Amino acid sequence: MTRELEFLTVFLLGGIAYGALELLWRGRTHWTMLLAGGASFLLMYLTATASGLPPLGQYALSAALTTAVEFVTGAVVNVKLGWNVWDYSNRPANLYGQVCARYTFFWFILSVPGCALARFLHASVFRRL
Repeated sequence: MTRELEFLTVFLLGGIAYGALELLWRGRTHWTMLLAGGASFLLMYLTATASGLPPLGQYALSAALTTAVEFVTGAVVNVKLGWNVWDYSNRPANLYGQVCARYTFFWFILSVPGCALARFLHASVFRRL
C-alpha cells in the first residue's frame, strides 16, 4: 500500500469516527466535522507512529492538534462563513467560542484509545499490506 493510500484510509476512518462520535454525543453532526475528524485522526496517527514521544506526550500533542484543527475549522465554518455549526462562547475557558478547555480535556482522554488504534493500524494493518 502506498503512503498516500494509507493516509487517505486513516483520514476517512477518522472522519467517520468523528462524525459517529458527534452523533452519539450531540445527536447531530455537520459534514465539515467529517473533514475536521479526518485531519485530526491523521495528525494523531502521525503523532502516535512517528513522533517518538512517550505516550503522555502523544496524548497531549494529539489533544492540542485536535483542538487546533477544531479552532481553524470553527474560524472558517462558524466565523467566516457564518454557518453556526457550534458555539462554545458560554463555556468556561473558551477561545472565541470555537474551542474550550473542557473539550481539549476530552480530546486528551480520547487520545488514549485513539493513539492505541493508530499504533495498531500502523503495525498490524498497513505494514502487512
